[in-house]
Amino acid sequence: MAESRFVYVTYIRTTPEKLWQALTDPEFIRRYWCDTRHECEWKAGSSWRIMIPDGRVADSGEILEIDPPRRIVLTWRNEFKPELHAEGYSRMTCELEPQDESVKLTITHEMDKPESKFIAAVTSGWPAILASLKSMLETGEPLEITRHWPKGK
Repeated sequence: MAESRFVYVTYIRTTPEKLWQALTDPEFIRRYWCDTRHECEWKAGSSWRIMIPDGRVADSGEILEIDPPRRIVLTWRNEFKPELHAEGYSRMTCELEPQDESVKLTITHEMDKPESKFIAAVTSGWPAILASLKSMLETGEPLEITRHWPKGK
């Protein structure tokens, strides 16, 4: 078991296939994830990265497991904050489970480091991103707070 862990569960009124597309399609992601560009082939062993609109790399890693439309496991390292980058790679698991007319989405982000500053940072990032994703799928519009990259970051 990891020493630092963040788990977030939400239910989204959609299908597993539509949620999977929302999690892996770069143009869809851009609308709810702060105008970032996600670069990945979405195959086991492929690299992935999140690009900040100004061209910097926000985060990077590698796809460890992928089982569409049920599960993605990847390594994840922050690339633009030195104190977070220094902690190395974390592990993020994304699980989709059909629940009647909805999908249960569980994000588990963990690191084998006690009191990880990176895991502490994702505890405020994931809820906003996932709430915006839910809003996009259910209403067609993302939350205002996630439409653009935060100023000064």
